[in-house]
Amino acid sequence: MAENTITATGNQKYVKKPEFIMYVASVFFYTMMTGMVGNYRNNYLSDVLQIHKDYISIYNTVLPIAGFIINFFISMYIDGRKPSKSGKFRPLIIFSTVPAGILLVLTFVAPSALSGNALLAYLLIVAIGWTVATNFCGCLNMVANFMTSNLEERDSVISFRSISSAIGNSAPLVVVLVLNIIWKNNLALQYIVGASLCSACGIVSMLLAMKLVKERVVCAQERKNPLVGILDVLKNKYAWTIIASDFLKTFRNIATYMGIYLAVALLGSPSKFLFFGLPTGIGTAVGMLVINFLLKKFNSRVLYIASGIYSVIINTVAFGAGYLYFKNGSGILQILFVIALFLIGIQFGASNLLPTMFQADVLESLELQTNGKRLDASLPFVIGIGTTISSAVAGAIAPQILFDADSLIGYIRPLETAEGLVYLEQSLDTKVLLLFFYTIFHGIMMFLAGVPFFFYKLTGKTKEDVHNAVLEKREQLAKSQGNSNTAE
Repeated sequence: MAENTITATGNQKYVKKPEFIMYVASVFFYTMMTGMVGNYRNNYLSDVLQIHKDYISIYNTVLPIAGFIINFFISMYIDGRKPSKSGKFRPLIIFSTVPAGILLVLTFVAPSALSGNALLAYLLIVAIGWTVATNFCGCLNMVANFMTSNLEERDSVISFRSISSAIGNSAPLVVVLVLNIIWKNNLALQYIVGASLCSACGIVSMLLAMKLVKERVVCAQERKNPLVGILDVLKNKYAWTIIASDFLKTFRNIATYMGIYLAVALLGSPSKFLFFGLPTGIGTAVGMLVINFLLKKFNSRVLYIASGIYSVIINTVAFGAGYLYFKNGSGILQILFVIALFLIGIQFGASNLLPTMFQADVLESLELQTNGKRLDASLPFVIGIGTTISSAVAGAIAPQILFDADSLIGYIRPLETAEGLVYLEQSLDTKVLLLFFYTIFHGIMMFLAGVPFFFYKLTGKTKEDVHNAVLEKREQLAKSQGNSNTAE
């Protein structure tokens, strides 16, 4: 059973400061690892390996589908697994951390002898291995729900976890920019060294964190049928709100796909994506702090819907500022565009933080519905059914509308020379279309993601009532298992 089990709580806090700091740091460095892949893997395929856009579309279609199938079995294993003395998630994180670090580096290494189908097969094998490793390492995010049963403390841990995650996701942009100064025009070396640094930091921080972090929430010790758990999620009306919202939100992957190429078109190098990502990343962190403050005055449902409306408005402003800058080249418009990117980040803060709170609340609703079952892996898996579809569609479409003169956007990829990659000047139409997808298209998808929450009712008093009922169930479960009502 998990150490120092908590079965009931009032206002008592349980998470120690060193434990909290180390946990938040591990989330930062883990997200730094995933951010390296998320920000640069597609650019590695297109600019370093320069594989055909059809292969990139195949890669981006096969990978989420394969990941979904893998996640099905992994989620069944995690939720059906009997907790050990070390907890439910910590052993899985410790086991998978080093493989994840190795596979991160291999993501940016391709044998020169491979080409065509053989190269595609190699890239997919490495990517699928990375997916397996990060499915287990991703339990790091689930740990936050098990560190305390105090609702306020739990939400605080989740909030800081989300802030740390958002900053960590932008950290590789700084790493690659610095490496670009050292090895200018050698993009392949920048990516390999960057991945190695992110890998080393992630491995060390996660292993140290898992030595300090405690899982305290009571959960059933007997094995559960994981298929029944998936059906339980599908029967939960609150879960369906998140499923529908995430399905729509994931189409924004088309927008995020364009970001690094917009940086190349405007600034001349993918390493300079930092100048787009940093204002947005800072805005994201600020946005989470703003949302935390606003949660004292408004419920999470209202804030999420409002953030979708705000997203359309601010992304339109950003597009307008960028378009006028393309036309006039005014320094004031450039500054306005950067400010708009920061303000877009405010919305990212809402879209990153609030869904994690929604999921934590829905997990407690499921725990009450199922008389004590924790479905921390099954819920994300079911949500992933919709996001897999939208991710596969977005991943297949994005390269087709982006690359080469015969595409909608007409982005021309760099030339390989003896001195390194040479980036070509893009047309004004290409820049405008890149900007449209990066801003307005993204804003529309975030607005649509908020629409299902008009029907979401697990907030306010309903949320508190569910939480209190869950605490009573845990007390009963602890007594039946002979656990003591203790904490550190």
